[in-house]
Amino acid sequence: MAAEWSALLLTCRRGQGAVSALQRELEVRRLRGALGPRPPALLLAVEDPWARLGSGGATLNALLVAAEHLSARAGCTVVTADVLRDARILILHMGRDFSFDDCGRAFTCLPAEEPGAPAEALVCNLDSLLWTVTHRLCVGSPPGVWVCSTDMLLTVPSAPGISWDGFQGVRVIAVPGSPVYARNHGVYLTDEQGLVRDIIYKGTEARIQQCAGPDGTVPLVCGIVFFSSDAAEQLLATHVIPPLDACTYMGLDSGAPPIQLSLFFDIVLSMAGGMTEEDFVKGGSDASVRSARSVLWTALRGFPLSMACIPDASYDYMTTSASDHIRSLTLLPGSASHLHFCKTAHSHVDQPCLLEDGSSVTNCLLEGAVGLAAGSVIQHCHLQGPLEIGPGCLLSGLDADSSPALRGCPLRDIVLQGHHVRLRDLPCRVFTLTGRLDDWQSPVEEATYLNVPWPEFFQRTGIREGDLWDAETPRRSRCLLSARLFPVLHACQALGLQDVLWLLAPAGGAGERLARWRTAWRMSWQELLPCLDTAAELGTRQALFFLQGQRKVQRVLLGHQDSSLLPLARSAVHEGYHEAVLGTLDEVASTAGDAGVAARALACIAEVLGCMARGEGGLRSGPAANREWASAFGCLERGDIASGVRELAAERQKWMSRPALLVRAARHYEGAEQILVRQAVMSSCQFVTVGQSELPPLGHWVQVACPARLDLSGGWSDTPPITYEHGGAVVDVAVLVDGCQPIGARVRRIPAPELRLVSLSGAPPSQAVTELVCQELEHLQDYCQPHAPGALLKAAFICTQVVQFPSQKPLRVQLMESFGSGFEVHTWSKLPHGSGLGTSSILAGAVMASLYRAAGKAASTESLIHAVLHLEQRLTTGGGWQDQVGGLVPGIKIGRSKAQLPLRVEVEQILVPDGFIQTLSDHLLLVYTGKTRLARNLLQDVVRNWYARLPSIVQNTDALVSNAEECAQALRQGDLPLIGKCLDRYWQQKKVMAPGCEPLAVGHMMDTLRPHVHGQCLAGAGGGGFLYVLTKAPRQREALQQILTGTEGLGNFSIHSIEVDTGGFSVEVVGCDTKDGAHPGEDRAV
Repeated sequence: MAAEWSALLLTCRRGQGAVSALQRELEVRRLRGALGPRPPALLLAVEDPWARLGSGGATLNALLVAAEHLSARAGCTVVTADVLRDARILILHMGRDFSFDDCGRAFTCLPAEEPGAPAEALVCNLDSLLWTVTHRLCVGSPPGVWVCSTDMLLTVPSAPGISWDGFQGVRVIAVPGSPVYARNHGVYLTDEQGLVRDIIYKGTEARIQQCAGPDGTVPLVCGIVFFSSDAAEQLLATHVIPPLDACTYMGLDSGAPPIQLSLFFDIVLSMAGGMTEEDFVKGGSDASVRSARSVLWTALRGFPLSMACIPDASYDYMTTSASDHIRSLTLLPGSASHLHFCKTAHSHVDQPCLLEDGSSVTNCLLEGAVGLAAGSVIQHCHLQGPLEIGPGCLLSGLDADSSPALRGCPLRDIVLQGHHVRLRDLPCRVFTLTGRLDDWQSPVEEATYLNVPWPEFFQRTGIREGDLWDAETPRRSRCLLSARLFPVLHACQALGLQDVLWLLAPAGGAGERLARWRTAWRMSWQELLPCLDTAAELGTRQALFFLQGQRKVQRVLLGHQDSSLLPLARSAVHEGYHEAVLGTLDEVASTAGDAGVAARALACIAEVLGCMARGEGGLRSGPAANREWASAFGCLERGDIASGVRELAAERQKWMSRPALLVRAARHYEGAEQILVRQAVMSSCQFVTVGQSELPPLGHWVQVACPARLDLSGGWSDTPPITYEHGGAVVDVAVLVDGCQPIGARVRRIPAPELRLVSLSGAPPSQAVTELVCQELEHLQDYCQPHAPGALLKAAFICTQVVQFPSQKPLRVQLMESFGSGFEVHTWSKLPHGSGLGTSSILAGAVMASLYRAAGKAASTESLIHAVLHLEQRLTTGGGWQDQVGGLVPGIKIGRSKAQLPLRVEVEQILVPDGFIQTLSDHLLLVYTGKTRLARNLLQDVVRNWYARLPSIVQNTDALVSNAEECAQALRQGDLPLIGKCLDRYWQQKKVMAPGCEPLAVGHMMDTLRPHVHGQCLAGAGGGGFLYVLTKAPRQREALQQILTGTEGLGNFSIHSIEVDTGGFSVEVVGCDTKDGAHPGEDRAV
């Protein structure tokens, strides 16, 4: 289990004004969930009290700050070490400046993306280290204080193998490395018990070899140490003892003189078993450090110092070598890494084919033809082609205005960076240019600039040593680090990238360029470092991230890609870029020219608004018919998407002030999206063909009876918009329940020019009857409100075009002109509400079939399937096609739809072995769970998650379709166990699609039945209704009744027989009734 931190502190060097910006970075990580579900109560960026405090001093100061804040939270008025007793504290040190990233090694971006992260963000080295420490190194550790440097790339296997049994004192973490690598780093010398005897830094070959293990590797110091609570208390106690008090902000405020301490060589080394007090204290660089070491020896010497060396871990210190840095960003990390490096991370690239393998692009916008050779890196750049960047390059911080200057330049083996610099209150941009092979600190006689010896550079450009270094600068101090190469300000002209690029190829106009360069005020890298504006740099990276994010929105939506935009939406809200993302979504929706794209864009806007509510304001699902939105909805209904989107955006601005309004606005955007979905689904109307038939005599009933359906696999893939964006496949079986077709309708013409609508459900004496009489068109206007009385029947009259609505002609006139009569409709279902057996859609098919026939028309089964799709969209229930396929097509079949519009459903009968239909009927049973299903809410959630393209939903939809095809094959083979496996798999897929669709009682019931069945699944959307089971033995109704009766907590269940209906629905004219309103069915399934 991952560590849960009480406090997380990030230290930074004094004097760069970065602490506020770094605090914001920590807060943003908390908001986007990067610090876990229960982030630290205390999250602080802590500025070192002195400019050169050292890692030891920074640790002591941060520990004091943590203890002080935790003490205050505990209600104490003074700092108390008691708060450390059960605390888990993580201190991360920013460390020294870094030549290749203005925000330091901690915020160096890695070429990685985290698809499963709740919020989309750049992955910095800080994030990688934080994840590694939290999820791998700290697992199982006791309370205490972890201290971690951020100046290295660290990879740790998932099971590091650290034992904490009986642990006391302090523990350092080591990583195995080669003795060659250790020559420039620190290594631990330990005894047989794993206790540290000494820390050797840049030791001799012989000394390093003393530390080697049996495999020849040595334990490298990797910058991580753990202090137990007891040790942390003792270390904290030293902050009041001079000269260690000078390490803390309290010492600064008390006027103490500064002191510099190392974490490893002044604090940790005091506990090494091989050190004597005399040798340790004498090792101090001056009297104050020696005095501090004496205090630390007394305080910490009694704690054992153990080492944990992590097998298969890797450690890579981030050096000032450009070659090393480029290599670390272009080579894939080891298999133990939790990161997945990619060639383009969080970037928009117009022509990705121009990026060679082995190159790396992170947080960039590359427009046009931008070629990048292998072994080169671009970060935080907005470039416009045509550009060609050769091998061995690192480009960072360049904006679009830099592109013209880059064209035609020989970009090879160079490091080109744009910097935000603040000179007192003056912000400005400065560009630096160095060679990949250059060394910052080698003296001019031994070193290179732009990969050539300095004399050659001087000769090529006309620059003189006196231009770069003052005459009094000692020869050994004349190096690249101190060379005043980089123009900052000019008295007469604006400076730009061209003012350093000329140093690469000074041939044309060299004299003019040299004169301009000489008259500019220039600074060395050493002088620029204290002036770097960390806050401005982080802000620019953030702006570029969301700019490329807006391009991603366009790319994903217009390209119909299955990438989720929800993590980007969350980040935009957390970081204040939601308006920019909303504007992009508005633009896509209004200009796409594709209703499907527009619908998804509107769904994404709803997600942004939902994120802005931050979990407050109520449930996302709810009504969406407020009159303030009616004008925008009207535009969409008329097909004027552009105007509708503009009106939605204008109305949206009035609903942004508080969470409750944001949630209601999100609901209305989902309502707008459903209008476009309805229009897309209605494209299926072209597959509805209606012919003419003989008009039945007045008063003669046209009666239709239908089976129910069982969905054996693939359900949800038939649901719009999934069905036409992904493609669907569902295996259905038409079934008799307790020996009868439980769903039906009948229609007759009556003399009065009106519509009589009668819905019956249940059986006497508790039979429910709903009767309506519609004599005016206005009586039909609530046909699109599913819960309005008679809404389905009203919609059926409109969709079959028996009645034209809206129309200038009154209802009476329409009926008499077309039919010379009115109509009476009766419907019935012997199934309980929310059965999951497809009742409403099958009933719609029965009503339309009987209504067509009673009106003198004829429609094929294929036409009815598509007509029901149309009706349910007009009714706004938004259902799919599997129910009517299951109930209107006889026997066992698979329905399919392609990922395209117009939406067309094709049905294939599944041919099964002789006698298998009876076998299947003998092994199938229905169990009524007694729970009412709420499919409407489930449907809204599924559509929302699909539009968000949650990876789990996309993968699960693929699995639904493939499982349907596997189930169809199992049926063809007559393989009951394999069919059972498909049913079980299908139920798991349903639970992924609609979490919460398995009530606890149903889960208990399924657990009870599992030993007796091949497979089982709740019918339809789940959540209640009927459970169908495929029993191992035939005809098990009584046996299962006994099993469930003897099981506690199952409530009001009942078991019913089912058999495959091979006849399908029937249409017959049955003549006049002797008794009006007689119910054709007497028995009820439940």
